[in-house]
Amino acid sequence: MSRAGRQLALLLCSCCVAVAIPGGLAEEGCPAEPHQASRYVAAVYEHQSFLSPDPLALTSREQALELMHRNLDVYEQQVTTAARKGAQIIVFPEDGIHGFNFTRTSIYPFLDFMPSPRSVRWNPCLEPHRFNDTEVLQRLSCMAMKGEMFLVANLGTKQPCHSSDPGCPSDGRYQFNTNVVFSSNGTLVDRYRKHNLYFEAAFDTPLEVDHTVFDTPFAGKFGVFTCFDILFFDPAVRLLQDSEVKHVVYPTAWMNQLPLLAAIQIQRGFAIAFGINLLAANIHHPSLGMTGSGIHTPLKSFWHHSMDSPEGHLIIAEVARNPPGLISAGNATGKTDPFHRKFLQLLAGDPYSEKDAQDVHCDAAPKSTTNASPTFNSEMMYDNFTLVPVWGRDGHVHVCAHGLCCHLLYQRPTVSQELYALGVFDGLHTVHGTYYVQVCALVKCGGLGFDTCGQEITEAMGMFEFHLWGNFSTSYIFPMLLTSGMMLETPDQLGWESDQYFLKKRGLSSGLVTAALYGRLYERD
Repeated sequence: MSRAGRQLALLLCSCCVAVAIPGGLAEEGCPAEPHQASRYVAAVYEHQSFLSPDPLALTSREQALELMHRNLDVYEQQVTTAARKGAQIIVFPEDGIHGFNFTRTSIYPFLDFMPSPRSVRWNPCLEPHRFNDTEVLQRLSCMAMKGEMFLVANLGTKQPCHSSDPGCPSDGRYQFNTNVVFSSNGTLVDRYRKHNLYFEAAFDTPLEVDHTVFDTPFAGKFGVFTCFDILFFDPAVRLLQDSEVKHVVYPTAWMNQLPLLAAIQIQRGFAIAFGINLLAANIHHPSLGMTGSGIHTPLKSFWHHSMDSPEGHLIIAEVARNPPGLISAGNATGKTDPFHRKFLQLLAGDPYSEKDAQDVHCDAAPKSTTNASPTFNSEMMYDNFTLVPVWGRDGHVHVCAHGLCCHLLYQRPTVSQELYALGVFDGLHTVHGTYYVQVCALVKCGGLGFDTCGQEITEAMGMFEFHLWGNFSTSYIFPMLLTSGMMLETPDQLGWESDQYFLKKRGLSSGLVTAALYGRLYERD
């Protein structure tokens, strides 16, 4: 079974937050643990990039380099800062050097020639004249060497091809969205060419998927992929089938889409689901909805999300070389936690615990104020969700669509003047990408009308203690917990119980925005 679903029940520790300082260091919210050799220092930089004023216009290589050097100057400053703090690896975002919204022709002056690191051993800083059109690679190599750290960055690259190659484009070259990895001595270690392009007409999809893994002396193996790749089996999931890959570097240019796919949501959910460290660097353009970076471990997250600040943010955190395993809890908590015992009774179909489909009437439990709630449909994430309102201070509601049934057992200390709903979707998502999802989601609606459920909101007051679960037909399930002010939360318990996948949470730090189990059925794409 995959690492996403191999535990029966998983107990998670509390989340720590890194407060990112513009152009500076993230302050870690938890004390460092002993045995420093078992940990390493990572950095990610969310970059407010200098963009071409007209990406559709044709320009010269010299003009393109002038723009890119402005971005590289900022990168160099961040490497210097990270080096002073002991960083051993730094990750920069997708599109951070050259920008975006180019055509195939207009991006050409921004492309570096990219030799294969697997066939050519090359240090661009020490051998700058070995290949033409490699000025960006040279600067990145020198940064890595000067900072004495591994460096991961994203740039556009070109590769000539011949008419004898059946895949060769008509202009005689491949153009790739490429991540490059440099070692601490400036050597080009490896590359990854993005496979799942997101409306990127300037770039080609590689004929074969790159499964890029590089080794480091301080943390072992790292996998590499980019942005939209995180939602697909290849290369993201396949890389993690190698049990030695415990870390992923992830440049991205992610446009946030609430309530389910904000950048920090999917980053955090991926790290928890696969039990790995994810070093995620997003571009920073709030006017385009682009923000949200972090260093995510299975048990902690150090993140930044800001729609207000115009500046870039450096996050630095110390993380474990071997990500802490999630602790199996089994049914033990049910013996001491009446709320969890009620959940287990529901799963067992105890007739004394569930008298009807909507309400819980357990002995010694307060009467639920939730009566036969109406189901309704509303658009969420461009998909037609089926939902049921979550009313009252406590209760059990469920809602089904196709083969997926989602359940919510909840208690609320107070009832806020807000509408919450439990939603389900089991089907093919077809807008801005095509992929099959199974989703159970408790969301705060945008207003008091049913038609506002699924709208993008970031503030909430509603406090919940809850179990959320469903009969998922996939083991690839990403837990998502987001509270007011774009704050990440960590589940108290997570895993499989009686063929149901569940998430348990008590003690939210602020009002609930979204609690979701986001399942992917890759084979149905």
